[in-house]
Amino acid sequence: MAAEIKPAPGAASSKQGSSRKPQLINKLEGCNDDVNMAVIIPGEDGVISISDDRTVRVWLKRDSGQYWPSICHYMPAGATAMDYNKETRRLFVGMDNGTISEFILADDFNRMNHQRDYLAHTNRVASIIFTLNCEWVLSVGRDKYFQWHCSETGHRLGGYQCNAWCTCLQFDNQSKHAFVGDYSGQIVMLKVEETECKVITTLKGHSGSIRCLAWDAERQLLFSGSFDQTIIVWDIGGQQGTAFELQGHHNKVSSLCYSGPSKQLISGSEDAMIAFWTMDIKRQEVWLSFQLGID
Repeated sequence: MAAEIKPAPGAASSKQGSSRKPQLINKLEGCNDDVNMAVIIPGEDGVISISDDRTVRVWLKRDSGQYWPSICHYMPAGATAMDYNKETRRLFVGMDNGTISEFILADDFNRMNHQRDYLAHTNRVASIIFTLNCEWVLSVGRDKYFQWHCSETGHRLGGYQCNAWCTCLQFDNQSKHAFVGDYSGQIVMLKVEETECKVITTLKGHSGSIRCLAWDAERQLLFSGSFDQTIIVWDIGGQQGTAFELQGHHNKVSSLCYSGPSKQLISGSEDAMIAFWTMDIKRQEVWLSFQLGID
């Protein structure tokens, strides 16, 4: 589904935008199993989706105003994670069997050409991040591993084994810090080099599994969503070990997306609610037990 935020009819504008709510503008239907991820194609009226039904679909808006698949590509196994790079039109798709496949989308988004496979994991791929400036493909999976590969050669560069299933991943391009969330409810912060990595700290604060992460590169804030129904905002840049909770969902927090220009965090939950959090206002900080030793 796609939605945009508009003022409620007859409502006066407010500084905090409390009168705004998302309005449904379109639905993309056709997948036969769980949709694991969907991304908007920057600069295009298009969306890329992946599903447990093994499909990668590229949806383009037609003259009728409806979205129809211009590509419906079947993977060898369920498509569980992806990352799309707009500069190179490179698409990385992780699968339930642990493999990551790289494609390049055509200019008109009507064709996707296979480039190579990365034998990254031995179990379900949970998250993928492609960083163009390093030419790295970073990934985590249910085999408890964080891995990174060279996208120019396809070779594995390094890896780190966590204590539980890895469930989500974020990466800061400037500092080369990776954040790996796991099923035990912890987040491991790693400093990644060309062929090795070292643990900086472990963030502990959730009482349930980590389901999703988002990153504010400008203010160096890490957002984590958990099965414990809460979101924690970790002040990584401040290096003071401070954080605060966002509470409002009544079931597992399943997805997070941060918008830098609007300073908004968007969260989705299994309570069937989407929440919009304004992040440029002051909130009370609480001490959570983590220390940072960042060089």
